[in-house]
Amino acid sequence: MSEKTTPSKLFLLPVVLITACLSGLAGWGGAYLALSGQPVPAVQQEAWPGSSYQGVSTAAARDETGALSIPEIVQLAGPSVVEITTETVKTDLVMRQYISGGAGSGVIIAQDGYIVTNYHVIDGARRISVTTHDGRNFEAKVVGKDPQTDLAVLKVEAAGLRPAVFGDSDKLVVGELAVAIGNPLGELGGTVTEGIISALNRDIIIDGQTMNLLQTSAAINPGNSGGGLFNSKGELIGIVNAKSSGLGIEGIGFAIPSNTVQDIAWQLVEYGYVRGRVEVGVTLVDIADVRAAMLYGVPRLGVYVISVLYEDTGFQPGDRIVSVEGREINSSKEFKNIISGYKVGDNLKVVVQRGRSFIELQVTLREAQGRR
Repeated sequence: MSEKTTPSKLFLLPVVLITACLSGLAGWGGAYLALSGQPVPAVQQEAWPGSSYQGVSTAAARDETGALSIPEIVQLAGPSVVEITTETVKTDLVMRQYISGGAGSGVIIAQDGYIVTNYHVIDGARRISVTTHDGRNFEAKVVGKDPQTDLAVLKVEAAGLRPAVFGDSDKLVVGELAVAIGNPLGELGGTVTEGIISALNRDIIIDGQTMNLLQTSAAINPGNSGGGLFNSKGELIGIVNAKSSGLGIEGIGFAIPSNTVQDIAWQLVEYGYVRGRVEVGVTLVDIADVRAAMLYGVPRLGVYVISVLYEDTGFQPGDRIVSVEGREINSSKEFKNIISGYKVGDNLKVVVQRGRSFIELQVTLREAQGRR
């Protein structure tokens, strides 16, 4: 794997899945595109919230079905896919900090600089750079992020970019053409691979989070994460975020359906987070070994509160989470998975250990503001 990749863990039995760290999504937008010397008909689409874009989007119509050749799909959709590079501060085993480089892809969703990518591509990055199809470089800021769907929206100060067109992923059928465009290995921006839609509605577990994804046979490699998956009309139908890996395994890649991308990206642009998600207002850390316990100065392994966002939660830094609604907690992911099954305003019974005492707290769930 390239030194530039920023992998994310993915598990699917009977194979082990690893994230294809780097790639690009697609949105909508645009202008006229000349294919074989002919302009492609355009359709009007709504502007993104907060965006000055009010133009027309590229829409393909080469025959009665609107199908294009693969070169035409690339001409239409390729300029909407960007390369992303990141810098992240990491800490080694002896607590020394160093800078780690990462790479991925993204897709332009508004001509004034909104770009969608995977959350895991930009997770923890202190610096994010974007390179467009025509070679321009921009510094990017994070507008919003959603770890649950592995999506994030970036913004660059640019104008006249070519947004991608969203297709309707609910209308996909198994066997139709799928074209992936991205930045494999973090060094091969604009790479095109083709295949088919292999399956719909695959429930895949990534970092302990179950995601509903499209499966494709288009070749996916580290660096494709965040890249676009396009149909025969050049429309974005998915955001590449994972591949299957293992001895003798080929042709199994996954993408976030475009309808999910469209909904989540819109909310991230409008609000900076996805509305309706819940949190209890604490930051947790997993103490899973003796070394970590010594580092944090705690007497036993477990899930600990390291900071409290709201004073009225009843939690205190140093509390060990014992159970939620009677269910024992062994990891922060278990804690988050349990509370995700409730809604804003619900009250939960949480038992914590504070010193030698066990304390029962009544916790009211709040709307999460985009924190992990």
